[in-house]
Amino acid sequence: MADLLLAIDQGTTGSTAVLLDPSLEVLGTATEDFPQIYPKPGWVEHAPEAIWASVCVAMRRLIEKTGVDPRRIAALGITNQRETTVVWDRASGAPIANAIVWQCRRTRDACQALREAGHEATIRERTGLVLDPYFSATKIAWLLDNVPNARARAEAGALAFGTIDTYLTWRLTGGAAHVTDISNASRTSLMDLRSGAWDDELATLFRVPQTLLPRIVGNAEIVGETRGLDFLPDGIPIAGMAGDQQAALFGQACFAPAQAKCTYGTGAFLLMNTGTTPVRSEHGLLTTAAWRLQGETTYALEGSAFVAGAVVQWLRDELHFFTRSEDISAMAASVPDSAGVVLVPAFTGLGAPHWNPDARGVLWGLTRGTQRAHIARAALEGIAFQCYDILRAMEQDLGHPLQIVRVDGGASRNDLLMGFQAGLLNVPLSRPTMTETTALGAALLAGLGVGLYDSLDAIEARWREDARFLPTMTPDARGAHLARWAEGLRRV
Repeated sequence: MADLLLAIDQGTTGSTAVLLDPSLEVLGTATEDFPQIYPKPGWVEHAPEAIWASVCVAMRRLIEKTGVDPRRIAALGITNQRETTVVWDRASGAPIANAIVWQCRRTRDACQALREAGHEATIRERTGLVLDPYFSATKIAWLLDNVPNARARAEAGALAFGTIDTYLTWRLTGGAAHVTDISNASRTSLMDLRSGAWDDELATLFRVPQTLLPRIVGNAEIVGETRGLDFLPDGIPIAGMAGDQQAALFGQACFAPAQAKCTYGTGAFLLMNTGTTPVRSEHGLLTTAAWRLQGETTYALEGSAFVAGAVVQWLRDELHFFTRSEDISAMAASVPDSAGVVLVPAFTGLGAPHWNPDARGVLWGLTRGTQRAHIARAALEGIAFQCYDILRAMEQDLGHPLQIVRVDGGASRNDLLMGFQAGLLNVPLSRPTMTETTALGAALLAGLGVGLYDSLDAIEARWREDARFLPTMTPDARGAHLARWAEGLRRV
């Protein structure tokens, strides 16, 4: 009986394969890294064949490690680094160049030219996105303009574009399926957010021939079947697809408006479900498609803090406060508070809702009595303050108070940080038993796509909470903390 779910979590530095049973018990995981390529300052590339090889190795290793008969796999789900751009030859399947990674800034001048020509407002209105090299459209145009004969081949229909979900599906199906899901399509700057379709005017504006573009599909439907692989049998349905942050939102079962998730990684990535109507942000947040199920689209607001876990790494590697990142917990807990110290970790500027690219880190409030433990505690608080600012902006844009924040990622295991975050927000925080929510979201979508689950209620019933953090901070204490943070922000 086919009853297992296989998830591919294709990330920026590596690919992970996860096998789950229908009750969401993890049967095994395997990860394979691949090289990062930096041709010039500010440029970041991946070799598409290296990405594909890493996915294959991870899946082979997973099957070998678990000893599971792959014929038991009922469906395969894919989640991926979102805006990274691949263009390949339809006939041979060969990429025309390295993939341009979401981090790459090479198209900054192209974005500035569009801004100076007065197109920024139209792009924001149609797509919900800011005009930035982060997104796929200017990356596609760069490849067509800089790879010999690429634009002519694209206009003749000989080339195909995809984000990594599209590229992997193409490879897994032996070239039979050229598709992308709505969450990834919404990150290209080429999709009209309300219609969920490619926009002719945007394609013209960014000089991207529509002959390149994949078909936009929902997030939980069969879009193709495995074919010609030596580690999986033919015929396994590919039935779940979502960009990494949307997959995490789904994996956290944030199915109702005003439910939000925060992933505490190197940075912090926050999404809030806003329901079936896109909400335009007045605070510099992104409006994005979360998922489309049975023809109905759910939207989200998105914001990110550039530095979260990275501030802990900074204390470990540059200031040598401790030897292991997890040691910050004991150090920070050894004092009752930060003794007035504020650490604004604006090492690479501040993102939403402040949007100050020139900001730099500030350590403020030092006295002769300041100890390392106070600075460590201030670092954790700085992570929470940034997330507070983003979530409060989301509340204001939605016009509805937060219901709950579900947390995942490495720093979500820090109970001190989670308790402080709940207190600042005055909202409960919930940490799941499975914190690899990105892969979980892809698996759940795949299970929904093949009918292993018949509803969102059935999925939510399987979601398991590991810990809940209730707000215990008094209003006066909350006000004092936020006043200190505001003072720190004034100094960046």
